[in-house]
Amino acid sequence: MSNFNEAPRNQPIRVGLAGIGNWAVHGHVRVLKLLPQYELRAVWSTRPERAQEAAAAHGSAQAVGTLDELVNHPEVDLVVVLNTAPQHAQTVRKAIAAGKHVYCEWPLGVSAEQSAALLALARQAGVRHIVGLQRRLAPHNRYLRDLLQSGFIGKLRSVRIHVSMGHFGAVRSQALRWTVPAENFSSAISIYAGHFLDMLFAATGWPRTVSALALSQFKTVTIRETGEVLPSSAPDQLMLIGRMPGDAALTVHVEAGKRSGRGVQIDLTGETGDLRITNTSAFGDVGDDYLIEAAQGDDRPLQKLDVPPQYERLPRANLPSAVLELAELYAAYAQDLRTGAAEAPGFDDAVRLHRFIDTALRASAEGREIAVE
Repeated sequence: MSNFNEAPRNQPIRVGLAGIGNWAVHGHVRVLKLLPQYELRAVWSTRPERAQEAAAAHGSAQAVGTLDELVNHPEVDLVVVLNTAPQHAQTVRKAIAAGKHVYCEWPLGVSAEQSAALLALARQAGVRHIVGLQRRLAPHNRYLRDLLQSGFIGKLRSVRIHVSMGHFGAVRSQALRWTVPAENFSSAISIYAGHFLDMLFAATGWPRTVSALALSQFKTVTIRETGEVLPSSAPDQLMLIGRMPGDAALTVHVEAGKRSGRGVQIDLTGETGDLRITNTSAFGDVGDDYLIEAAQGDDRPLQKLDVPPQYERLPRANLPSAVLELAELYAAYAQDLRTGAAEAPGFDDAVRLHRFIDTALRASAEGREIAVE
């Protein structure tokens, strides 16, 4: 792999942000302030005032006028792509063409084929590529993976996950208008199922086969600010059953627009014990941390398992848990640069996940069990 355009060893990784939406400000800008391994140097947005505000918050950052200026900026080592999913491919291509390493939010592209093409470009250019599937690197998930691999609950017999959120309902803001068209691959299923299934499968392994039911219950979406009503065919409910390696059973339910009682619950049944992982929010605020509970043997109450200190690698910060998950990805990438490892998920992980979701949607459309690639 080429080392051009990387920051000198032991120097901060210099970052250029392409796009300054809500998640960029809420998440990425705060993470770049938190981690000493990084320095924000350039910011670009189609809304110049947002770029100027973000740059002003960092004395080292400059607001630039065009995307070309950003990707060709001589003091940018890593281009971070934060615009909408339909805009990702063009932005990533420009970053790769400029010889810059590139981080792209999930979903990488609007189709598996588009994502695979971006992966091929990045490999051909020899640039490092990272995709924003940060939840797999959260301390609770790395600990869960190690518990399972150590045989803490014995051979896995069943895996169940339920994820629900209030977002992506029948009424959305103008800022989320781009999530309505199915062809933008930006539904609750594309985004939330993608993030949480990647998190789960990073710990448990991936299914061998799936059957599915995908539903679009919100046939129209109303834009809150204008009252405009848009037709919608993107799925907002996904139910899966599948077979895991070793014949463990898999059940998945992801649902958008839930009024109350939202969050994440994972139940893992083993031959010698049980694990439960819960969070009251799918997109956590301060204090919305994952709770791991376990029991070994028969008829035992679940007891809390604290995540051991060695799984914590971030500076202390009173930031939302969703933002700290993102910081874990940035920390992993900085460590990858130092060690030559590849802990941070890359475009190849994005392609695999996109193909898995496509397989699930095809299983729903065809009403049959399908083998997973």
